[in-house]
Amino acid sequence: MKPLVAIVGRPNVGKSTLFNRLLGHRRAMVDDTPGVTRDRNYAAINRFDKPFILIDTGGFEPVTEDRLLQQMREQSKLAMDEADVIIFMMDARTGLTPADVDVANMLRRVKKPVFYVVNKVDGDKLENESAEFYSLGVGELHTISAEHNRGVNDLVQDLLDVFPDAEPHEPREEITKIAVVGRPNVGKSSLVNHLLGFERVVANPLAGTTRDSVDTLFTCNRKPYLLIDTAGIRRKGKTTEKLEKYSVVDALRSIERADVVLVVLSAEDGVTEQDERIAGYVHEAGKGCVFVVNKWDVIEKGNATMGIYVDKVRMGFKYLAYAPIVFVSARSGQRVGKIVTTVDEVMEQYSRRVTTSELNHVFSDAVETHHAPLAHGRRVKFYFATQVATRPPAFVIFTNQPDSIHFSYERYLSNRFREAFGFDGTPLRLMFRGRDKENAAPGRPRKTA
Repeated sequence: MKPLVAIVGRPNVGKSTLFNRLLGHRRAMVDDTPGVTRDRNYAAINRFDKPFILIDTGGFEPVTEDRLLQQMREQSKLAMDEADVIIFMMDARTGLTPADVDVANMLRRVKKPVFYVVNKVDGDKLENESAEFYSLGVGELHTISAEHNRGVNDLVQDLLDVFPDAEPHEPREEITKIAVVGRPNVGKSSLVNHLLGFERVVANPLAGTTRDSVDTLFTCNRKPYLLIDTAGIRRKGKTTEKLEKYSVVDALRSIERADVVLVVLSAEDGVTEQDERIAGYVHEAGKGCVFVVNKWDVIEKGNATMGIYVDKVRMGFKYLAYAPIVFVSARSGQRVGKIVTTVDEVMEQYSRRVTTSELNHVFSDAVETHHAPLAHGRRVKFYFATQVATRPPAFVIFTNQPDSIHFSYERYLSNRFREAFGFDGTPLRLMFRGRDKENAAPGRPRKTA
């Protein structure tokens, strides 16, 4: 499981600046993907030696009568409860405040690693003045400037050091892990019960390793599956209903563990903002995805009803155009059996590998048919492509301008690969790199453009 890191602190201390700094280029890539609707307060950070999930919180004011600030305080508390590691940020320009002292006193009772960070230390003068923060009685302070990347690398290294080492790699079990996520009242529990009603049903139920999740082993057609049922993605109660976005943390953890994710929608409600947020995380994590439209039995239907609804789903989730859609009724069990068949089809593509020769034949034809746009007045040249991973299929493409490939051309290449190799139901990852001497060694496919 990826560790969960929460950034907390008073308003305007630079939490979001550090959040974006740790994201690096990943945020820009997300923004360039058309249609992705996601909460910017969460992100999976994969650019360092150890990956982790990062949460940016609203400003924390321990004592306030302002309703908005009270809600932000509750958000921060919930993030701290969920997190494995906490970054507590303060502001060197403002100096130590009573609110900082109150938060620090609260964090002393937290039984998890806490990093005390003084931000906006842009020079030696502020470095010296930040010594007052040692009066908090903490063992170590990290003085940084998130805006200018001063001291951030040292903070990251110390952060990674508290994460557990990765376990030795073992061959992946031949078992398909399916996560079921969705909003409240979309019929998720009924759907899970029907899925577990196949013959050779429950091997044994296991208490989930993450809060509010339950893992269940079951078999269908003599094939083993692990069903990851999340009870999260719900409102935490009337007093904290603004915190619904934070309950997605449980779904994030379950999505990370899964091979294929069932995103359950309600046919009655259509596509909501929360649905888009949840599906955005599935796309971002690079997992196989199946849209399950539940409560289809209560919809008045005509000859074109299903087609119209498919168009609505495709319009709401443009970035998941590859994800198949299954219409079911969990209450009656109608077409629920088709879900596992669809999961198997997605899983086969999700794990598929193509040969380098086949890939470069298709790649060469794609580049010759439609050249990439000029970048900074220069022609973009492509050399060769190779598949470097599965689950999801990932491809590295070597070019003379790896940072100048427009997302529309990346989408064009992805579509050509999907069409040629049957990747119509799985996410794909394309990465562009410059060709160094090692990659240009004899024996590599010659350049295609």
